[in-house]
Amino acid sequence: MPSLPEETDTEPSASAPASTASAFGRDVLAGLARRPRRIPAKYFYDERGSRLFDAITRLDAYYPTRTERQILLDHGDEMVEAIGKNAALVEYGSGSSEKTRILLDALHARRTLAAYVPIDISAAFLEQSAEALRGAYPGLPVLPVAADYTRAFDLPDLPAETSRVVVFFPGSTIGNFTPDEARGFLRHAAEVAGDDGALLIGVDQWKDAAVLRRAYDDPEGVTAAFNLNVLRRINRELDGDADLDAWAHEVRLGERPHRVEMHLRSREAQTLTVLGHAFRFEAGETIHTEDSHKFGPDGLAALAQEAGLVRRKRWTDPRGWFAVELYETRGGAPR
Repeated sequence: MPSLPEETDTEPSASAPASTASAFGRDVLAGLARRPRRIPAKYFYDERGSRLFDAITRLDAYYPTRTERQILLDHGDEMVEAIGKNAALVEYGSGSSEKTRILLDALHARRTLAAYVPIDISAAFLEQSAEALRGAYPGLPVLPVAADYTRAFDLPDLPAETSRVVVFFPGSTIGNFTPDEARGFLRHAAEVAGDDGALLIGVDQWKDAAVLRRAYDDPEGVTAAFNLNVLRRINRELDGDADLDAWAHEVRLGERPHRVEMHLRSREAQTLTVLGHAFRFEAGETIHTEDSHKFGPDGLAALAQEAGLVRRKRWTDPRGWFAVELYETRGGAPR
């Protein structure tokens, strides 16, 4: 079992809680005031949350990472050809970039990559990863951007020889969005990629409900710790008073097994205070923290077409559990 990260207060200090003016504060207060209560999944990813997710990806129960990794290993050369020469690879939600190294290895070996731009919401974790990548890929410009990729952000100045921008979004994080949010994300990705740009994206597929449940409620309890970490972050950054022992990790498949939901369930009647605002919970009431939509073979392609993206390539594993798909902005030449 992967060891859990230590419980440290690294960003920001517990003595300096965020104000309601912060995006985190605003979104948490708004999400807890609504019914049903909800906190956006992007707030899982402080430094400890990022490390917990890395631990999840190494679990036997969690198939998406190793399946996508094998697809990258099996078809990396084809992906390099499809990406083309002198591309800038812009990765959304890069984390440790461990899986991305498979693609970077293939691109860097051919010296066909103009720059790598990892984007992540956790600035401290991002800079650590960027330093490691600079050492691993001498001569490759690694240009990290600390940003929330679901909001507007500026790309850094790219090398003059950059021929195109390829947005890389592995891990099927697209499944965390509602269909409307996914359309908006795909439109934004197309804008970032620009003319003759591309999107290389991981897409989790429909499968047996038992496989899905085990993946999101692992026997080791790492996903539970990841889910509960958002309450720990609220305590540290938003002057919260959550008793973590009074909350439980809950997974729901509901009537639509192609959508997995994660919740935090209140074990008892209690009051949660955040930035001076009190929220009353009944026993059994939940905070909805994540959706993970699963797609059919052409499910994402239909949404992408509405956003001005055309699918050019699709790679999958023998079981059809996962896919990596390449989209190009309209007008981009097939490769």
